[in-house]
Amino acid sequence: MFEGESGIISVLNRYGIYSDSDYNRSRNAYVLPNGSRIKGFSAEKPDRLRGPQHHGGWADELAAWQYPEAWDQYLFGLRLGDEPQTVITTTPRPTPIIKGLIKDQNTLVTRGSTYENADNLAASTLITLQQKYAETRLGRQELYGEILDDNPGALWTRSMIETSRVTTIPPLMRVVVGIDPAVTSGEDSDSTGIVAAGMSNDGHFYILEDATIKASPQIWAEKAVSIFEAHKADRIIAETNNGGDLVLHLLQQVKPTVPVKKVTASRGKAVRAEPIAALYEQGRVHHAGYFALLEDEMCEWEPGISDKSPDRMDALVWALTELSEGSNTLNFLSSLAVFCPGCKSPLPKSTRLCPKCGATIGEPVNALPLNITNPGSA
Repeated sequence: MFEGESGIISVLNRYGIYSDSDYNRSRNAYVLPNGSRIKGFSAEKPDRLRGPQHHGGWADELAAWQYPEAWDQYLFGLRLGDEPQTVITTTPRPTPIIKGLIKDQNTLVTRGSTYENADNLAASTLITLQQKYAETRLGRQELYGEILDDNPGALWTRSMIETSRVTTIPPLMRVVVGIDPAVTSGEDSDSTGIVAAGMSNDGHFYILEDATIKASPQIWAEKAVSIFEAHKADRIIAETNNGGDLVLHLLQQVKPTVPVKKVTASRGKAVRAEPIAALYEQGRVHHAGYFALLEDEMCEWEPGISDKSPDRMDALVWALTELSEGSNTLNFLSSLAVFCPGCKSPLPKSTRLCPKCGATIGEPVNALPLNITNPGSA
């Protein structure tokens, strides 16, 4: 927003008032000749917006902010001057914040399509976008700026996800990382879906992180192992339809002792996904925070219609399938003991302090301050 092609510095240069001495890059701050100050904040750190007050602001990609409280903290500081205002530039995903703003009579909505910006884009890009996304719901949202209701053909709805969203998670009996791997890394290659999920002793499931990445096999393998370690997971669940034993080799090359379960997609995506969608309908799956790109994919993918590979959704389905298939046995075991939230050791129900790792038994674990960047966040 400061240094981009359409950023603040570019505009200041156009008016001939930019000076290197007035720009503090390390602090994301610029002082204008009249003394006005422009200060940049990250939506991934809501608490940094707690306190500062301002006359106005520019919120970019608000629909993709992982932590809605960042918007709340910004609004608390929007209180200087006679008429403080905000400019919001975003793809219009139908999130609660965006829907609320659209309904607000004080909101002025300006829409623009990708094709109105044709003079600044490569002709080949426009042709590709038109061929691939014309007459699709994703094209209407991304190319024409429409706010779409739920896709009637999708297995998930946004309200289904929203009503079960949480900001804290209980101690988890088991955590796994699901991977839908891409074995190539060219421009047209799929992303590698990487999703961490866990299960509590009451049979509920928690989506902890979407770390999906578009990268070479070596890089995504390193990423998957880092997510495995960050969440102290028990196992990686990797689809091996593409790549076979190469997937296992890549992961164990990064960490030789990493436990990997290979799964093969012998049934269609819809057949695999339907039991997981049913868990969402029952209110048993909770997203610990916001995962914009994952949730978009879940609510837009239509069985038998969508041709784009739902990499994030596939990784989520593999992880939740693994957890749910073993849930009956673990639930029985959990009735006999409690599980330490730190090392996951089974302990007598009267235990209050884990003798192995020192963790306090029974305290919820805060799911949000993991500080692992979500690709879908602003």
